[in-house]
Amino acid sequence: MCSSLKLAKAISEKKLKVADAVSACFDSIREHEENGKINAFINYDYDKALKKAVEVQKKLDKGENLSPLAGVPIGIKDNILTKDFNTSCASKMLSNYQAIYNASVIDKLENAGLIVIGKLNMDEYGMGSSSESGIYGTVKNPWDLGRVAGGSSGGSAAAVASGELSLALGTDTGGSIRQPCAFCGVSGIKPTYGAVSRYGLIAYASSLDQIGPIGRYMEDCAALLEIISGRDEMDATCVLDGPYDFSSLFFAPQNGLKNVRIAFPVNYFEEGLDSSVKTVLLDALNVFKDAGAEIIDIVMPYSEYMIPVYYTIASAEASSNLSRYDGVKFGYRSKDAKTMNDLYSMSRNEGFGLEVKRRIMLGSFVLSSGHYDAYYSKASLVRSMIKSSYENIFRSCDLIFSPVAPGTAFKLGENIDDPLKRYMGDLYTVSANLAGLPAASIPCGFDEQGLPVGLQLIANAFEERKIISAAMAFQHLTDWHTRSVGAEL
Repeated sequence: MCSSLKLAKAISEKKLKVADAVSACFDSIREHEENGKINAFINYDYDKALKKAVEVQKKLDKGENLSPLAGVPIGIKDNILTKDFNTSCASKMLSNYQAIYNASVIDKLENAGLIVIGKLNMDEYGMGSSSESGIYGTVKNPWDLGRVAGGSSGGSAAAVASGELSLALGTDTGGSIRQPCAFCGVSGIKPTYGAVSRYGLIAYASSLDQIGPIGRYMEDCAALLEIISGRDEMDATCVLDGPYDFSSLFFAPQNGLKNVRIAFPVNYFEEGLDSSVKTVLLDALNVFKDAGAEIIDIVMPYSEYMIPVYYTIASAEASSNLSRYDGVKFGYRSKDAKTMNDLYSMSRNEGFGLEVKRRIMLGSFVLSSGHYDAYYSKASLVRSMIKSSYENIFRSCDLIFSPVAPGTAFKLGENIDDPLKRYMGDLYTVSANLAGLPAASIPCGFDEQGLPVGLQLIANAFEERKIISAAMAFQHLTDWHTRSVGAEL
């Protein structure tokens, strides 16, 4: 599949109509989604998409300058509100929920001329790392249909990797964009907290959640991030004055590594990292070095505390956010409840899946009066220490190079009964969310089984430009991001 920017350019030059791009997209979706081959989509609508395509084509024919991505079809993770499609968070609790307004990012996409074609599968409420916990079934990895696509934005990454789409929106609370991108061999960015509006994003952990782009090419992700970023009066935590402008980076990607100082956390490459993944990552590091980057060895502080701190804070916020689903105002309501207490307990027990209930219970525990100081308060303190450690690192470095995950995509069902093992898979990603920093995953090779490996780049707050510049330079020097899937679809 060509890049989204090239597709949009062909449309703007009248070599291709928007409706033709939409039709080609749906042909690919029907092929890959037939009988649940990939299961990336929860719902989509060709007629609605075609109607939008006609509207965008008319604007382009009139000479309106919508955006560099005008006319490109895009899929949306199912925890982002859309008026035209149900939004369920892949949960029974919201299986029939129809929003009455769009999330701010959706309005920005439509104003920019992109065509929203449907909603993408995920872990229930974004709680998971394999996209196996949702009510619509497991998302399968296009590279090996017997393996997971990662999570929780597994549907978004798998749709791009399989060629159903060239662009998608995902969300990232502790690695939910970066890990599925690494597993599926595509690119993705978790923006700085406060760079993209969360208005209309169904909350999991409000101080950690961020919406971000997923695409095959980093330049496509950058162009999409330009559109969705910027201040929003509906979200007080969205503090970026105006949208990002990365256009100057598109003209000189090969120069993006000159004199760049990259921190290499040596303790991340010791125990716990798969040996074949380590080999691929070290080869990728040499690409940066050979292109002029300066590599500086560091030891990442507090690495042993990152998982417990993250799951304490994320579960506490989830417990608070999900308390609104009580069977009274909206969402699933148990038909068998006889009393008010029954209504609350039965609706939540029947409406939520196992992983969501597990995190609600953990969050309620760490927030309880007898355990708040021992757990949540201490986790918040260590979170501040982690943020300070990043500030110290970025005084002498521009970027941090690290793994995305300890290994490549695991087999379907392999870790379903071992939540601790799944949680430890987030070791390298959660700290960027805890510190509110931007981070990206880009493909950098394949392991011994032929499965994609991704590398992670982290920068200081609101310095996405540094990540994108380095990632585009890497993709200019390598072709891992252009490789087609190996599964028989």
